[in-house]
Amino acid sequence: MERYDIIVVGAGHAGCEAAHIAARMGARTLLITMQLDAIARMSCNPAIGGLAKGQLVREIDVLGGLMARLADETGIQFRMLNVSKGPAVRSPRAQIDKLLYSQRMKTVLEKMPNLDIRQGTVQELMQDEIGVSGVILECGTRIPSRCVILTTGTFLDGVIHIGLRSYPAGRVGEPSADKLSKSLASLGVKLGRFMTDTPPLFDKRTIDCSELKAQYGDEPPVPFSFCTKAIHRPQIPCYITYTNPETHRIIRENINQSSVYAGKLEAAPPRYCPDIETKVLRFPERQRHQIFLEPEGLDSNEIYPNGIFTTLSEEAQVLFIRTIKGLERARMTRPAYGIEYTYAPPIQISAIQEMRGVPFLFHAGQINGTSGYEEAAAQGLMAGINAVLKIRGKEPFILRRDEAYIGVLIDDLTTKGTNEPYRMFTSRAEYRLILRHDNADLRLMERARAIGIADDARYDAFCRYRDSIAKEIERLKSVHIKTTLLDPRYLEEQEIGDIDRGLTLAQVLARPNACYKNLVDMGYGAGFEDPRAIEQVEISIKYEGYIERQLNEIARMRRMEEMRLPADLDYHAVRGLTLEAIEKLNERRPATLGQASRISGVSPADISILLIYIKAHKRSSRSNKHL
Repeated sequence: MERYDIIVVGAGHAGCEAAHIAARMGARTLLITMQLDAIARMSCNPAIGGLAKGQLVREIDVLGGLMARLADETGIQFRMLNVSKGPAVRSPRAQIDKLLYSQRMKTVLEKMPNLDIRQGTVQELMQDEIGVSGVILECGTRIPSRCVILTTGTFLDGVIHIGLRSYPAGRVGEPSADKLSKSLASLGVKLGRFMTDTPPLFDKRTIDCSELKAQYGDEPPVPFSFCTKAIHRPQIPCYITYTNPETHRIIRENINQSSVYAGKLEAAPPRYCPDIETKVLRFPERQRHQIFLEPEGLDSNEIYPNGIFTTLSEEAQVLFIRTIKGLERARMTRPAYGIEYTYAPPIQISAIQEMRGVPFLFHAGQINGTSGYEEAAAQGLMAGINAVLKIRGKEPFILRRDEAYIGVLIDDLTTKGTNEPYRMFTSRAEYRLILRHDNADLRLMERARAIGIADDARYDAFCRYRDSIAKEIERLKSVHIKTTLLDPRYLEEQEIGDIDRGLTLAQVLARPNACYKNLVDMGYGAGFEDPRAIEQVEISIKYEGYIERQLNEIARMRRMEEMRLPADLDYHAVRGLTLEAIEKLNERRPATLGQASRISGVSPADISILLIYIKAHKRSSRSNKHL
């Protein structure tokens, strides 16, 4: 049997990104999936991006991933969220043609050099004296490799729950993987159980949208990928409806038919994407809850009702759905269900997503306790990159919290862990103004170039773009405007305010109601027409003070991140630490003082003690060198 460099187990969003980037970096890669026709299947909502998630997608794009580009190719409605708010929290989102996305991903991967795709079920991991050395399939076939990346999604011991009924499955209509977890446990990997739930799907021909509010996308659509020039696919609307008091009454009367509330589940339900039963019971004062009716694709008759996740029985689902405006005659094509699955608490993995104590075994996606396509894809991409660097004996590729939302994601998982399905939010990032969706290329392109995942054409285009922004900002700061040449009526119309003294163009642009177009209209443009570049110029000038303060904060935090803790440090030997801090630090093995400071249960006093220890350790090391 041929030996691979990398084996990726699972072809969801994490697995596809991991396999693609590993092969692109020249590693001989095998992607194993239980169903060849289910590659990159969207198990839940037909959408990519959203608040904070859109930032992840943009970062994936800069680092050589596929999600952004394929979303652009298959998107059927694009919207920029939070446009009325500041740039720090704006995020792109798109409705996706689910079937087309899966087909396009399969096509791309099938044409990828260095990548083989095989249908099969992995039941056991092979191990040698170095670490994990391959996989054993259900049929008994042994496939050796230098490294294995597990991206099992919800398939690891998956159980579907519909009301009081349950049965083994990794996804509706697909079997679960029920042997691999035993192999992981034998390697010393600790396991737990999480669950998530889905809404029912409807036949759109049975939905009456005539009296519902239509939600249209942006015109023109803004692409995810920085390489996509324009979106040409037809765009279609979503529709908005609501539950009502009658809906809530039926749900309460049938609550004993819910898998969650009937005690059928081992795991607690997700907090950030609650089922409709929980929303009704937790917020009894609410008269209605919003539902987005999202199309599954241009050629699909199925509608995804985002907002009515449930584990109620199919009979109860039909009853409450009939009370919702527009859905009175809706026919379900698939009932809602909850799915329970095995995961490995992520405090067991290092910053490169390698399992501590099990060399050459990487985890990415829901096996790390996360939810969401974007979170999974980001982890898969980083696991693929670092697996290749690991087998080549090169330095790992780690993104800091101040560099990327991906850095926040992985640091949160490895440092803090999670006791519920982890979802990315803008509030998780301390430096939101720096980590905007619009500047992902400016933040990360040089990092991508350094490890060889940015080709010459894209890098050259980026350099021209970056340099044009810097040049225009310099011009705006150096050119002074002559107030006598300005039309006061125009200033009043644009609500720019009076300019009673000479100002630079940058100072004019910094005014609250001013924009770059105003400068052009006043005759102070410079043939600068790229909308993306103009946006960067406006943000850089208008938020200059805020950006500078955040950069100073980052510099202070970075000093803590540079203070490394010995990998073999026995925290019992550090006098003064609390018992909780000792337990947490020994368990999680933070690499730096900054990472230690983010561990729950480690107090500022504990950090001060560690700081003193590090300084003393450095002095001692220097003294020993002179002896």
